Amino acid sequence: MTEHTPQNGAARAPLISADRVSKRYGSFTAVDTVSLEVSPGEIVGLLGANGAGKTTVIKMLLGLTLPTEGAVTVFGRLPDRTTRGRLGYVPQGLGLWPTLTVAENIAFASAAFRTPAPALEPALAEVGHRLVSAIGLGLQRQLAFTLALAHQPELLVLDEPTSGVEPLARARLWDAVHDRADQGVGVLVTTHYMQEAQQCDCLVLMSHGRAVASGTERDIVGTTTACEVETPHWADAFAALDDAGLPVTLDGRRVRLADTPPDTVTRTLRAARVTADVHEVPATLEETMTVIDRATPPT
Repeated sequence: MTEHTPQNGAARAPLISADRVSKRYGSFTAVDTVSLEVSPGEIVGLLGANGAGKTTVIKMLLGLTLPTEGAVTVFGRLPDRTTRGRLGYVPQGLGLWPTLTVAENIAFASAAFRTPAPALEPALAEVGHRLVSAIGLGLQRQLAFTLALAHQPELLVLDEPTSGVEPLARARLWDAVHDRADQGVGVLVTTHYMQEAQQCDCLVLMSHGRAVASGTERDIVGTTTACEVETPHWADAFAALDDAGLPVTLDGRRVRLADTPPDTVTRTLRAARVTADVHEVPATLEETMTVIDRATPPT
């Protein structure tokens, strides 16, 4: 994957912004006073567990649903048909017509945006005659991304664009994202893959409908720590810590616990008669997200 150096957009107006937007459905608050913006050449990652409110934020930004409170602007104005024509969007559901062929989907998109048909990667060109529903999820996502880029958008909004895609295809897609950002295109992306989150210039972490942290990976992790347990009896260590109700995870055979005092881990392992060395280490982004999510009450 290519490295991305964000353009200096400090003096440039954001391409898209949300200012304290909320969305309520009756008594349920799906999004609670969330603010974010994406500047030209910037890749912003919107992170959070399923149900955190990420997709609802995206729908408000695109004008697909109206905010209950707050304001949204796209290219300096309210979202409308004109602003949507200047951006490329890949929704979770991909936005393809499954009962049309790949070639027919391309023809439809080209006619809608009044642009020539895009050049296709060989894997897509080979299945141009097949129904979209029959080509597999990986190729479907590749097609959706190709169509989102075909009209040279100034802004990309990507909702889980690589979910279910094999690693090499994910890497190629992110190379394309970086290439567009280097050309001044703004990118807003949601992802569950921490390696992808680490490629973003700025991250916004959502939990229970709120934006609970933002900034670079270093900003969000801050001083959050984890315990790493070194022992040949890693399975016994994991079982003992899990039985004690501690937030234990496995990274390969490394046993880790986020935001847990080393003394607590040591006492628990000693009581279970598991010999181990316990070290305090910096938390990963994923561990920090788990800590923040646990500490955030539901809306």
